[in-house]
Amino acid sequence: MTAMTGRSVVVVGGGRGLGLGVSRAASDAGAHVTVVSRSPVTGFAHERGDAADEAFADKVLAAHRPDLLVITAGAVPVMGPLNEHTWETFSTNWQADVRIVFGWLRAVLRLPLAAGSRVIVFGSGAELRGSPLSGGYAGAKATVRLITGYAAGDARELGITMTTVLPVVTPGTVIGNTAIRAYGGTPGPSPLTPQLAGDRIVRLAQEPAMAAAYVLNGEGLTPLDK
Repeated sequence: MTAMTGRSVVVVGGGRGLGLGVSRAASDAGAHVTVVSRSPVTGFAHERGDAADEAFADKVLAAHRPDLLVITAGAVPVMGPLNEHTWETFSTNWQADVRIVFGWLRAVLRLPLAAGSRVIVFGSGAELRGSPLSGGYAGAKATVRLITGYAAGDARELGITMTTVLPVVTPGTVIGNTAIRAYGGTPGPSPLTPQLAGDRIVRLAQEPAMAAAYVLNGEGLTPLDK
């Protein structure tokens, strides 16, 4: 028997990049995985829809009642210096990433999910060091962590654990490649990959939460003090 046999996992944005890494790792660990995305992904159950639609989030959680919900969905930031942005391009990730997390965490609390459930939300390491060429991306991801922290207090009373994970730039993903092209440079000796990310998240989901947030890189998960 594998580590997650019989458990239900929903991965919002699980059809590509780090989300796909999580979907595959959870499936390999024996879980029944449902991917939420705009396009089907071979090998997984699928819910097709707009992750930013709050009614859609309510419907998916009511139907699947996952033991583990992982939220990775978000928009690719529009890259460019501040003077080249419009408010629409600058706020891309506020309108997508922040709204997605708001809607799904709200749905978790309103249903609610069963006691013992885990919710893991992907933010970004960009919030720690800034990302001046990606508009409001870093600020949106900082707000994602704040919202998760707010929801975690209410969730704790329901027996639900919520955690934020802040991945570093990941080569081979759409957002990672976009950042690498904009800023230059090359990955370090131990780059984060979707497979590594998936393995770390599956492991985290099976352990008691030791921190409200973690930085995720190729070496593993590091608790974030603040």
